[in-house]
Amino acid sequence: MKKFFLGILLLLIVLAAFIVVRTMMYPFPKPPATGEEPETYAISDTSLMRFAGGIRIPTVSHADYDQFNYGPIEAFDTYLRNQYPRVYAGTENYTVNQYGLVFHWKGRNAALKPVIFLSHYDVVPPGEYTGTDSGQVTFSPHDPAAPPISAYPGAWERYPFSGAVVNGRIYGRGTLDMKSMLFALMESVDHLMATGFVPERDIYLAFGFDEEVGGTHGALKIATHFKEKGISFDAVYDEGGIVSAAGSLPGVHAPIALIGCAEKGFWSATVRVKGLGGHSSMPPLQSAIGKAAVIMQRLENDQMKPMLIPLMQQFFANIGGMMDFKTRMAIANPWLFKGLLLKTLQGNNTTNALVRTTTALTMMKGSDASNVLSPVVEFTVNFRILPGNTVEDVKLHLEHACRGFDVEIVNVGVPREASPVSGTDAQGYRVMERTIRQYFPGAVITPYLTIGGTDAYKYTTVSEHVYRFMPVLINNFEQQSIHNNNEYISINNFSRMIQYFQSMMKDYDKQ
Repeated sequence: MKKFFLGILLLLIVLAAFIVVRTMMYPFPKPPATGEEPETYAISDTSLMRFAGGIRIPTVSHADYDQFNYGPIEAFDTYLRNQYPRVYAGTENYTVNQYGLVFHWKGRNAALKPVIFLSHYDVVPPGEYTGTDSGQVTFSPHDPAAPPISAYPGAWERYPFSGAVVNGRIYGRGTLDMKSMLFALMESVDHLMATGFVPERDIYLAFGFDEEVGGTHGALKIATHFKEKGISFDAVYDEGGIVSAAGSLPGVHAPIALIGCAEKGFWSATVRVKGLGGHSSMPPLQSAIGKAAVIMQRLENDQMKPMLIPLMQQFFANIGGMMDFKTRMAIANPWLFKGLLLKTLQGNNTTNALVRTTTALTMMKGSDASNVLSPVVEFTVNFRILPGNTVEDVKLHLEHACRGFDVEIVNVGVPREASPVSGTDAQGYRVMERTIRQYFPGAVITPYLTIGGTDAYKYTTVSEHVYRFMPVLINNFEQQSIHNNNEYISINNFSRMIQYFQSMMKDYDKQ
């Protein structure tokens, strides 16, 4: 018996030594040499004024296209044409479905597959604003820059469509999502054309006008147009990743450049739960609301199983070198610690979304009076589908949660599968990686799963290499200003974005 226990002890010692050695030998990328803020980038007042003017046009999209206000959309199109005559003169430009904007800048070598840069110019509603400066234009581009916000965005400091340039920032709805990227692309082409530069391969720009409500009339129509014309792309670049400031992810004390190589799918459904209606003085043993509550509790308590997909394994391997030894040990030895790692990741809202199909209960409707029992109660649930799961998997999961009850499940919108995963061994990825290293030298660069929806998804029919990245360095609080109050972008972020895209366009075929 003594020999048995000694054998077990020896085995445990060998196992522990193996785990430690494997962790020490694991090829985590070396942390960047510096985590410091990159240099300040110069920008002309003209570039800032053009951008600020675009923010002042309230291009709010609407899910009901019959209620869509196309006046600001048309005004924005006219504004671009007036502000960038050189770009319009130097490209073949046209519209798709009236308001989708396409620019084709021809290169020297027509045999090379083109690349395309995407953006959109519609925005979400700004929410409530109680200030009195709605007609005021503030342009103070040389003010000292205020530090990034360090708290959850409160009320708007400036009118949401002011395009105010003050304190080293440009304020307004769309400054981060996504007019900044659109204007940075236009500025980049304009600046390069002014120098006489001609790209080696064709470059396209494509701007949708309804991304915030699904992109079915904008990006989808544009991508379909390219497919029908037989045009495919060496790389597609859109929003979806950022450079997350140091400390944004617990334990990682360097900026992280998140390149979205895939995005989650999407399905919303309304569940109509049937029961006995009537007067509240004689309620049934279980009301329709009670039945709905049981189903909703099942959905929250018994969610779809977490998975560490290969893309996220690569993500954690890339950032693991910055993390504590315990976390590195779990990443380096998934054969033993995968379950523990997944359990840990599920404990945080952000990381949980990276390892499972998420379930969000978003809406509910019962009776219209406090003393009336509704015979039908409905609730809406939204699933963001992890690559590896399918819409059909999620439907079966929802049906299982509804077992034992009389329900009707109705689609809300069109379900969408998770996107294909674009590889990191393509030229389009390597060029982006090289350019990020140039402009964000202190950042850890890693592929990533984009958890929100983007227009990029529509372009998977015309390219195998679709990447989601906006070259801005922002902290968690600045990220929260997207679709929220007090949205802004720093002047330095905007000016660096212009430099970044110029380098991407100029050096794409540089060896």
